[in-house]
Amino acid sequence: MKAMKLPKEQKDQMIRLIQAYFETERGETIGDLAADGVLDFFMTQLSPYVYNQALSDCRVLLNQRMISLEEDVYALEKSIKLSR
Repeated sequence: MKAMKLPKEQKDQMIRLIQAYFETERGETIGDLAADGVLDFFMTQLSPYVYNQALSDCRVLLNQRMISLEEDVYALEKSIKLSR
């Protein structure tokens, strides 16, 4: 799986967030190039895990909806009275 391509505005915002994180949490100032490298690492190495978890969450939700839909279909059934 190749890394997602982000719009420039989103990429720039993420770079700023990474820089703010390093400043706040680690007391380090990093430049745009270093922050871009961190972003690239996360996008290429960690995004498949996030993507797969999103798919797993989607499957759970889809299964819940299908069960609910199946119950709704059963509720539409008409009762049949046997004539003797």
